[in-house]
Amino acid sequence: MLRRVIVVALCLVTALGAYIAWDFIKLGRKPPTMAASEQRASLIRVDKQSRQMTLLRNGEPIKSYQIALGGNPVGPKQREGDSRTPEGRYFIDSKNARSRFHLALHISYPSAEDKARAARDGVPPGSDVMIHGLPNGLSIVGRWHLKRDWTDGCVAVTNREMEEIWALVDTGTSVEINP
Repeated sequence: MLRRVIVVALCLVTALGAYIAWDFIKLGRKPPTMAASEQRASLIRVDKQSRQMTLLRNGEPIKSYQIALGGNPVGPKQREGDSRTPEGRYFIDSKNARSRFHLALHISYPSAEDKARAARDGVPPGSDVMIHGLPNGLSIVGRWHLKRDWTDGCVAVTNREMEEIWALVDTGTSVEINP
């Protein structure tokens, strides 16, 4: 009986390991196809307090998502390493289908104003703020990631949601991050 339990446990651990490895490597996967231009968002609005991100087209909501933020979410980003999500107006300046996270939309932080403030304070402003899915290999976490703010200052959604967002957002799309 003990031998059977050990064999079953080893099989389960092996299967889980194989799933995580496959999810991490993402061999042969392609980014989602872009939606038709008339369906794409013209603005991404992030409301940090309510942990809500909304895609809008011509002022009308398309879809909203629950989000996780930086591990120290209250207040605007002040410096590199503070785990805060910035506040202000930015835009999507690039897309990365092969990031450490499942798809990533790079936000244009730091702005000239952010850089000036950081220089005045004598600190690096930080960079690489993104909207992204879960870390590669951890898609199994799903919506459980919303239980706490865990990013280094980014905005995180589930992988399935990130695929939907990727298809609806072009580079150049405006991003408004509110307290």
